[in-house]
Order: sequence, then structure tokens, then C-alpha cells
Amino acid sequence: CGTKEAALRGADALMIATDWKIFQAPSFDAIKDALSTPIIFDGRNLYDPKIITRYGIEYHSIGRMAA
Repeated sequence: CGTKEAALRGADALMIATDWKIFQAPSFDAIKDALSTPIIFDGRNLYDPKIITRYGIEYHSIGRMAA
């Protein structure tokens, strides 16, 4: 995979394990379109769950306290 977009194409899910700036403001539409199943597991709690679910993506924020 030469790019982050290529790595997502057809993947079963996206797992975030870094808080690098490049991953902090993604296109959630592009993520949803690329994944075979739109699921994100976020180990760094980078994203607001309310925003991501608006895109139709199942979101699991690992270690975040329930609201």
C-alpha cells in the first residue's frame, strides 16, 4: 500500500493506534466508501463519536468513558 487511501480500500475496519496529525482530520465520506464494512476502532480517541455516526460509520472509541 503506497497511501493511506490504498490501505483502506476493501479493508474490514480501520484501527487508529496513533495520534499523528495526518490522521486527525480525515474525510469520513472517503473512509466509509473505502471500507468493506464502515467500522472504526479508535485507540487514541481522536474523533467525536457524534460526528462519525452521522456518516453512517460504526465507531468504537477504546478507553473513552461513556457519555
